[in-house]
Amino acid sequence: MSSLAARLPETGTITVPVPLGDRAYEILVGRGLLESAGSRIAALGARAAAIVTDAHVGPLYAGTLAESLRQQGLRVETLTLPPGEATKSYTSLEKVCDFALEARIERGDLVIALGGGVVGDLAGFAAAVVRRGVRFVQVPTSLLAQVDSSVGGKTGINSRHGKNLVGAFHQPSLVLADTAALDTLPLREMRAGYAEVAKYGLIDDAALFDWCEANWRGVFSGGPERDEAVARSCRAKAAVVVRDEREDGDRALLNLGHTFGHALERITRYDSARLVHGEGVAIGLCLAFRFSASLGLCPEADAQRVEAHLAAAGLPTRLSHVPGGCGTVEELLDAMAQDKKVKGGALTFILARGIGQSFIAPGVAVDDVQSFLAKEINVA
Repeated sequence: MSSLAARLPETGTITVPVPLGDRAYEILVGRGLLESAGSRIAALGARAAAIVTDAHVGPLYAGTLAESLRQQGLRVETLTLPPGEATKSYTSLEKVCDFALEARIERGDLVIALGGGVVGDLAGFAAAVVRRGVRFVQVPTSLLAQVDSSVGGKTGINSRHGKNLVGAFHQPSLVLADTAALDTLPLREMRAGYAEVAKYGLIDDAALFDWCEANWRGVFSGGPERDEAVARSCRAKAAVVVRDEREDGDRALLNLGHTFGHALERITRYDSARLVHGEGVAIGLCLAFRFSASLGLCPEADAQRVEAHLAAAGLPTRLSHVPGGCGTVEELLDAMAQDKKVKGGALTFILARGIGQSFIAPGVAVDDVQSFLAKEINVA
C-alpha cells in the first residue's frame, strides 16, 4: 500500500489524507487531540455544532470538546444517548435528526460524533439526511471506531432484518483520533477494536500482520505502537476507500470476517453482554481462514496462526465461545442470507489464499457453508 501518512514533528500528530476530490478530508492521529479540537474543527468554517455522544463517553469528554468549540466562537448543543448497539435504531435516528434541527444546524454547520462506532454510524447517518446532508466530524473514542468505522463514510442503523442495512455513504469533513481517549477504554473494548487492526494485515498486508504479532502488547499498553497501529489501519482503509468509495469492488475486502461476524451479532440480537462487534469479527476472521483451508484455498498453518494470534490477544475464536450459544446451522445461514454481502441470493464471502492474500468469492455454494458450520458448531 502507498504511504499516505506523514508525521508532523512539531506536534507528534500523524496525518492520513483521504484524497476524494471535493470530499477529501484528513484523519489526525495522536495523543491529546481533544484539547485542540476546537481550533481544528473551527477551521472548517462552521458557526454551530451539534455534538452527539453516549452516556459512557459524554461525561468524560463532551464538556471538554464543547468548551473548546465555544472558545472558538461556535454555538454548541450536546445530545447524550444510551450506549450500546441497540441505539443504532430508527427511534434514535429520529431523535438525532430532531436534535440537529432544534439546534438550528444548517448545511454549513456540523454534526460531531463523539464516541464509538455506534455513535459515529448513527450521527453520520443523521448528518447525511438532515437538510439532505450537512457536514459532520468524527471524534472516535474507541479503538474499533478509530481504526475502522470512523473512516470511509459508511453510516447507518440496524433493522430487525440485520446490521447496517439502512444507511448512506456520507464522508466526514475531519476525523480526530485522540489515542489518549483509549486509556479509559475497557480491556474488552480494546480487544474488540484490535480485531479490526489485525484484519488489515490479513487482507493484503502480511507485513502488517507480522508487526501485529510482534507489537500488539504495546498497542494495548498505550505505547507509541498504539498511534502506529491506528495510523497504519487508517492508511490501509483510506487507500481502499479512495479506490472504491461505494463498495463496488475492492472495498468489499474490508468485510473479511464480517459475513460470519454480522450473522453472530444478529443471532445474539446485538446484545453487547454476549457479543460486541469486534468479537464477532474475531470469530469471523478465524472462520473465514478455516473455511478457506477446508476448501483447499489456504494453508492450514495460516488458519492456525490467525487463531493463535487473536487468542493471544484475548479474543474469541470459535463459535463455541459465544456466550449463550451461536444458534443452529440453519439460523446462522438465515442470518447470513440477510447480510449486505448477498447478491442475487448467492452468498459472497471474503476468503483467503493465505495471510495477506484475501479475495472476493461470490456465489459460494450453500452446501459447502452448511457442512463447514456443522463441523465448527460442535468444536470447543
